[in-house]
Amino acid sequence: MRSPARLVTGTVGAAFTVIALGLTAAAPSAYAGDFGRLEITPSTAAPGATVTVNTTACGKKGSGIGDANSLDAGDFEVRPGTHKEVVVGQFTVPHDTRPGTYEIIVSCDNGKDAVGDLEVIGGGKHEKPIHDRPSGHVRTGVGGSVEPNSTQVALGVGVIGLAAVGGLWLLRRRSEGAEGS
Repeated sequence: MRSPARLVTGTVGAAFTVIALGLTAAAPSAYAGDFGRLEITPSTAAPGATVTVNTTACGKKGSGIGDANSLDAGDFEVRPGTHKEVVVGQFTVPHDTRPGTYEIIVSCDNGKDAVGDLEVIGGGKHEKPIHDRPSGHVRTGVGGSVEPNSTQVALGVGVIGLAAVGGLWLLRRRSEGAEGS
């Protein structure tokens, strides 16, 4: 016969399993969204160009908000256009937009979304050329880093040589003292 604690543990475990399976089965539909097609005209634009978007995802007399933040153009309104069940909106591609492909999204008031891609060509921000990097001596006025001076070089070599001779003399003297003990 099973103990009451084991029976409760098994029942709770089974309940959690059923709940977890239910959540994973429901999750794809909850997060998948209802994406429609977003037509972008022109589909390829240069910085400074005005772009028009339209979609049927918002329904008859629908409206919504467009999101062009991927290229720093901000949000824009979409409203019913001249064609039946089509909403239309416009935004301008910022002058400093780099070339590339950018995702534009329209979120309709009916809960549906429409997504499309805009390709930006030419213009925009560019990396600084490599030749703008500094080169040559740093003219700080400290030490001999500005111009080589033969007197200073000779003195430096002399100091290093003197230190080497002095170090060898000390090592030899120590070793002779250790042998004599």
